[in-house]
Amino acid sequence: MIQTEREYAEALFTLAAEENATQEFLDSLGMLRQLFDENPDYAEFLNSPAIALSERLASIDEAFEGNLPEYVVSFLKVLCENGKMRTVTGCIDEFIKLAREFSNRAVATVYSAVALSEEQKSSVCKKLEKLTAKSIDPIYIIDESLIGGIKVEVDGKTFDSSIKHRLGEIKDVMNS
Repeated sequence: MIQTEREYAEALFTLAAEENATQEFLDSLGMLRQLFDENPDYAEFLNSPAIALSERLASIDEAFEGNLPEYVVSFLKVLCENGKMRTVTGCIDEFIKLAREFSNRAVATVYSAVALSEEQKSSVCKKLEKLTAKSIDPIYIIDESLIGGIKVEVDGKTFDSSIKHRLGEIKDVMNS
């Protein structure tokens, strides 16, 4: 399924890049992602073979034509025609990943036991940018179970310097 989502996202991303409209597409897809998350029945309606394809396509036109870029509306229609509406949120997620890769950006989830100061946040971002050679879009989450220190997840890697992690390492050494 992920391969299918990636292929559809790549096709749409290629169009966005050719039209120099990547940000416009990202904004529109973000709005669609929220719509489908809040209304999962709508994707099911658009995917239902019990409803005539023409009716489902008309529904897309009625809801989105003039409100979204033409290619994004066409993208939804292609998914509908091919019975792939259940993959729409995955396709959007893949498009977002492609856009980040293209712009050399990464999302870093930073967990800390207490809220970080602006200075600490800036320091963490600078270190991550140096480490990854990418611009970082941070997400900060407070996780009191860490006790102290931070844990960072970026580009599928985890960097854990929390006290909880260090205590776990000590425990493992003592048990071996």
